[in-house]
Amino acid sequence: MTTTAIIQTLQTPDGAFTLLADESGHVLASGWTPDADAVVARLPGLRRPARVVEGTTDAATAVRAYYDGDVAAIDDVPVRQFGTVLQNAGWAALRRIRPGDPLTYTGFAAALGQPAAVRAAASICARNAPALFVPCHRVLRTDGSLGGFAWGLPVKRSLLAREAIT
Repeated sequence: MTTTAIIQTLQTPDGAFTLLADESGHVLASGWTPDADAVVARLPGLRRPARVVEGTTDAATAVRAYYDGDVAAIDDVPVRQFGTVLQNAGWAALRRIRPGDPLTYTGFAAALGQPAAVRAAASICARNAPALFVPCHRVLRTDGSLGGFAWGLPVKRSLLAREAIT
């Protein structure tokens, strides 16, 4: 468990974006909200930091660069996630989806080597705490519609549109 974490909120074209990072700069959780408690709540209870302080994070630079048009700026931001072997494999696979080339949940399940595990693939996306840095927004329904997104479909639509023009 992280003892102390840093929380920072930035303004983006998609609204307030709050990120939570551990002492070593790994993003633990993030999302499009000014509500720090909502971001911390994305972590499993036992993985929540004992203390959260406001500050600046290295990841904020990548967020600004992303919104300035460098959609690859988020690729190398370190994250720390807590899950099962399958979840961790899924989160790593999400980071390999190229901007502008989204997968369907079926395609994502196949990329995990488990083509029948479409529900598990969707669950991996739903439990993704460091949104944007682990781009679960790049997974769509089989029919190409947006599906779900913890931070709202308008944000998902905006992110996909931003990435489609790169």
